[in-house]
Amino acid sequence: MSTLEHLHDLTGKVAIVTGGSRGIGRAIVQILAEAGADVVIASRKLDSCERAADEVMASTGRKVLPVACHVGRWDDCEQLIDRTLEHFGRLDVLVNNAGMSPPYKNLDDITEDLYDKTLGVNLKGPFRLAVRAGTYMAENDGGSIINVGTAGSLVASVRELPYACAKAGLNALTVGLAEAFAPTVRVNAILPGPFLTDISKSWAPAEGEDAPFVPLRRMGRPEEIGPLALHLASAASSYTTGAIIRVDGGVTRKV
Repeated sequence: MSTLEHLHDLTGKVAIVTGGSRGIGRAIVQILAEAGADVVIASRKLDSCERAADEVMASTGRKVLPVACHVGRWDDCEQLIDRTLEHFGRLDVLVNNAGMSPPYKNLDDITEDLYDKTLGVNLKGPFRLAVRAGTYMAENDGGSIINVGTAGSLVASVRELPYACAKAGLNALTVGLAEAFAPTVRVNAILPGPFLTDISKSWAPAEGEDAPFVPLRRMGRPEEIGPLALHLASAASSYTTGAIIRVDGGVTRKV
């Protein structure tokens, strides 16, 4: 095994990925499992988690636990951590990837229910999961927490303002928890820009079309997040914590 392979080796580690059954989360699950980690795939729909789990086990040979979890519900977050520890006996990596951005016509149409759901999934759940996971990791063998936010948290759009506000809070959470759980637990954030995922369908160009508003002139692909997530999950990033890393094709280059 080369030095590079050794640094990225996750053999014997256990990772949770929320929103792990599709899109960016699914790509992260795949690369973590390929690096040797056993993985918990969590999302609201258990059947989607089970299908993804079967695919990952077949392609990597790793153990994969599918768990139905609505991260906007505090009790679901508690149960996700508890089930992981009961099943695998350890937890080394948490990827807070689940997110939602419900559409609305204008700001005055935003209801309290829409606002609360958006903040719940994008900030409240990640807060509770990270605190539970970070506390466990700090008391045991350490670990890595990765929050998947959005470049929109830096240049908020009126079209997705509650989402951007919640993800801006996730940036603050990343920095605060990096200090709280240091030195044995690292906490970092990835900020995707315009990617070809379900959450972007309301505003993104169709797949295959150019994206002239992006300096790289195209949309991102979910698998392009995977290598960075693996880097942050592994010993390769042992001196990186509290970092907010944009992966946006240059969209927010002036921020």
